[in-house]
Amino acid sequence: MKSLLSTSLRVAALFALSTGVALAEDGGAAASWGPVGAGLAIGLAVLGGGIGQGRTAGSAVEGMARNPQAAGSLLTPMIIGLALIESLVLLAFIISYTLAGK
Repeated sequence: MKSLLSTSLRVAALFALSTGVALAEDGGAAASWGPVGAGLAIGLAVLGGGIGQGRTAGSAVEGMARNPQAAGSLLTPMIIGLALIESLVLLAFIISYTLAGK
């Protein structure tokens, strides 16, 4: 997991640095790289949301398995947390869709 995070950070840094060079050459390059950036943004948002939802649900189920009497008190906060995570992914989708349309 640590090597995956390290590799992801390196790829993100590479894209960030290469985009600045591409935009410095021509003013019209921003329009051609917009959809690529939007696609990467929504991909990373979905990846992060999926990991977050998986960890949230897994932890809640593990807590319910250890203490079955706490299942009722764990279910509502878990569902609220999952809804908030999903809303962040949808917000990232709206932002990336808007940026790709410019």
